[in-house]
Amino acid sequence: MHVPIRYLLAGQATAAPVDFNGKEADMSEAIKTDVLIIGAGPCGLFAVFELGLLDMKVHLVDILDKIGGQCAELYPEKPIYDIPGIPFVTGQGLTDQLMEQIKPFNPTFHLNEMVESIEKIGDPLFRVKTDAGKEFECKVVVISAGGGSFQPKRPPVPGIEAYEGTSVFYAVRKMEQFRDKNILIVGGGDSALDWTLNLHPIAKRITLLHRRDDFRAAPHSVEQMRALVSGGKMDLKIGQVTELEGAGGQVSGAHVKGNDNAMSKVDCDTILPFFGLTMKLGPVANWGVALENNLVPVDTAAFETNISGIFAIGDINTYPGKLKLILSGFHEGALMAQKAHRYVYPDKRLVFQYTTSSSSLQKKLGVN
Repeated sequence: MHVPIRYLLAGQATAAPVDFNGKEADMSEAIKTDVLIIGAGPCGLFAVFELGLLDMKVHLVDILDKIGGQCAELYPEKPIYDIPGIPFVTGQGLTDQLMEQIKPFNPTFHLNEMVESIEKIGDPLFRVKTDAGKEFECKVVVISAGGGSFQPKRPPVPGIEAYEGTSVFYAVRKMEQFRDKNILIVGGGDSALDWTLNLHPIAKRITLLHRRDDFRAAPHSVEQMRALVSGGKMDLKIGQVTELEGAGGQVSGAHVKGNDNAMSKVDCDTILPFFGLTMKLGPVANWGVALENNLVPVDTAAFETNISGIFAIGDINTYPGKLKLILSGFHEGALMAQKAHRYVYPDKRLVFQYTTSSSSLQKKLGVN
């Protein structure tokens, strides 16, 4: 594998999207691709494989800062027993294997971004915009967003809304934004520890605050953090934020209540709370597709929505007999790709082939 996949999967945001060769995409104009997949969970990843077999190029957008969707974010070490042919695999293990499987097709990932709008500008042609200011033009859109989009949980701090987007941020989109900042990071999981370590080299000062001196993050990350604290290079405080100071949306300090009920103040100009994620429908409701009980109705021939060229696969869709299983999403992705081919190559006849016997498919996969 040429690209450092560990980097893509380790909760680190990239300044620009990268492909499997580590090349940054040109963001100076609309990004043109055959298919845009919204959601980089297992179903979205397998869809890359099915689309790639049919010579369709793919970009993927995901609101998370890592690839793998719910599997990687919510249960990376939880066992999964119902993937055909694989008696046991973890959520992260399945993600890793899917990434290996789609390597020949070199998809490009846009992480830490949320699709805000989908506009039909041709037949078929769509303009898709994200909250990071990116714009895509594609012939096919595939919604593979699980039960919706992950949204950060807001800490129970009075008045925190006034600082959001100015000095309180729930995600790191561009690291350079935090250079020379006095940062308070709140949380005890992987995201909090990852960003503590990643931002430490460029921040003026970092303070990590957690409600207890016990962390849910990877042990190696915790060891690195404690080494920085021991060396006086950052601060660790145990307690919870009770109040924020600052005017005009700019935070200047946080009042902290320790486990012994003692109050103290942390001077800071930036706060990054990592209190986990919650699943919400998000902007899907504004994309123009029909909804039914917060799910997207689709046909069962190709899992297409009420808008031609927009498909929905995985837990986000609904149809008679629907089962919310990963293997069902894989099936849906395979049939979706057959119909998507008509939109991308309207004048090209599609001949169904098996990977076991087709030399041309095996060549694409690099096994022939």
